[in-house]
Amino acid sequence: MSVVTLKNGELTAAIDAMGAQLTSLSLGGKEYLWQADPAVWGKHAPILFPIVGSIRDGKAESAQGEVTLGRHGLARDYEHAVVAQSEGSVTFELTDSEETRSAYPYAFKLNMTYELTGPASLTQTFRVENTGDVDLPFSVGGHPAFNVPAPGGEGEAFDDYELAFTKPWSCVAPKICDGGLLTYRTAEMVIDRSDVLPITHGLFAADAVMLSEVPDDTLTLRSRVSGHGVKIDFPGFKYIGIWSAEGDAPFVALEPWTGHATLDTEDNVFEHKRNITILAPGEVDERSFTVTLL
Repeated sequence: MSVVTLKNGELTAAIDAMGAQLTSLSLGGKEYLWQADPAVWGKHAPILFPIVGSIRDGKAESAQGEVTLGRHGLARDYEHAVVAQSEGSVTFELTDSEETRSAYPYAFKLNMTYELTGPASLTQTFRVENTGDVDLPFSVGGHPAFNVPAPGGEGEAFDDYELAFTKPWSCVAPKICDGGLLTYRTAEMVIDRSDVLPITHGLFAADAVMLSEVPDDTLTLRSRVSGHGVKIDFPGFKYIGIWSAEGDAPFVALEPWTGHATLDTEDNVFEHKRNITILAPGEVDERSFTVTLL
């Protein structure tokens, strides 16, 4: 495996070419990113492509034939080639192959760029190009998980943390149901005219919480005690998933998504998935989110 390290002053990031996954994000030698304890959750920050979440029974119909994908797609399971690199930036590339086309029958080029864009900020950019001669349907998403308590908050409790928004708002969140599908039948109002959402392990009893149309496409995961945590800005991503593993997992994942799992009310046609992106041949779609360490 090949790991690329980026540095900008006291900010350091490491990215593994296997899955083009961020594996470390530290400031002044203090680690903010979850370190993939396999006894809890053995990943750091997988990339999600060409689906976010699950499709019904792992299968869907498409204009090009059957799609057979596990949760969050296939990009995280392949080695990505490094195609550009500097001290503060690296770009990876994954293209379709006979193997990927057996599961996802489309031609594509996925570039993942990680760039240190400030003294405490990392920007992650998804660039998808349709290299085929038919329309390309897909979703992308990030999945970085951050240590809670954060560096500087030693001695704090998980429940000392909250999500802070730029203004009061309300959000009704769907639930993940059988088979990993999404349902609004048991949706709950998780934010009611407030600019904060307290973080507790109980919040994730039914898996991830999906927020949509977050004010100003930004939120902050922070301690009410010390103020330490992370801020994430995600323009161009309609949704953000908030998740932590079962039990007392000491992390929270902040996951910008362009799409989501199949709704229990949807059919099995891949192109019919709500908010799926469809690119014409030769077109490019580019989205970025930025994490700032606090």
